[in-house]
Amino acid sequence: MVQLPTGAAWQYEPKWDGFRCLAFRDADSVSLQSKSGQPLSRYFPELVEALLKLKPKQFVLDGEIVVPVEGKLSFDDLLRRIHPAASRVQKLAKEHPANLIVFDLLVDDRGRSIADAALAERRKKLDAFAKKYFAKNKSVELSPETRDLKIARSWLAGAGGDVDGVIAKRLDLPYQTGNRNGMVKVKRLRTADCVVGGFRYASEGKLVGSMLLGLYDDEGLLHHVGFTSSFKATEKPQLTKKLEALIKPPGFTGRAPGGPSRWSNDRSAEWEPLATKLVAEVQYDHFTGGRFRHGTKFLRWRPDKKPAQCELEQVQS
Repeated sequence: MVQLPTGAAWQYEPKWDGFRCLAFRDADSVSLQSKSGQPLSRYFPELVEALLKLKPKQFVLDGEIVVPVEGKLSFDDLLRRIHPAASRVQKLAKEHPANLIVFDLLVDDRGRSIADAALAERRKKLDAFAKKYFAKNKSVELSPETRDLKIARSWLAGAGGDVDGVIAKRLDLPYQTGNRNGMVKVKRLRTADCVVGGFRYASEGKLVGSMLLGLYDDEGLLHHVGFTSSFKATEKPQLTKKLEALIKPPGFTGRAPGGPSRWSNDRSAEWEPLATKLVAEVQYDHFTGGRFRHGTKFLRWRPDKKPAQCELEQVQS
């Protein structure tokens, strides 16, 4: 299991249970987008409004969108925001407003890019920025950080609620984008974001039996790495319709699913390929030989992630 790195070169931050978000302010315009570039503004209009109320006319913040419900962060309520109907989004925004928890500053309040500065310097500027502008804005808050390993380990020990892990970052590096250089992510639970590349019907009836999971290699090939079948019976009809609407070959472009396991010969060897549009977060115990050793537990859908982000690198560390 990945361990927290130690030493004076590292800063530790909580890993929040939300959507990663870059917030861009330019005069009277605010744009929210996921780390992969997907637009988020229409799903969180209250955050656009909150950021427009901040005094600086130009800045870029990096943070996490979360939805507090009764004192806890609710990922289910966060997922409900990704809805095509603006009226539905507005209703949900009023019921449970979202917050932006900020952990990095890329463009300061004078409109100057500081992305090339070391994290230690950017954090000092972020602390000053937050102290000056966040106090009267309940929707935007500063994420804590520490260089104390004991505190970081206490965050990790309590993971599973609002915090689902700890992120360690190198203090001496400029802003990292598109890679994981100088950053170590440690979760208490071992999870991975996977592309749903296909599915199998159950041995009886015309309902889904398992979803087939894939991860991309460095050459862009999608390899079958395992399955998940931890669905409630009541969820299967709707899930089956969701998957059947996406049936389209080839599904997996690298290593494809084989026949049924020799330990479960009653399961059909046939599988249906899907257009690679769905990303599922699953929990697993071991990853060896290019696949999950056992069946995984489905945790949730990740509409904020692009399928191309689901790489083998997640499970090879």
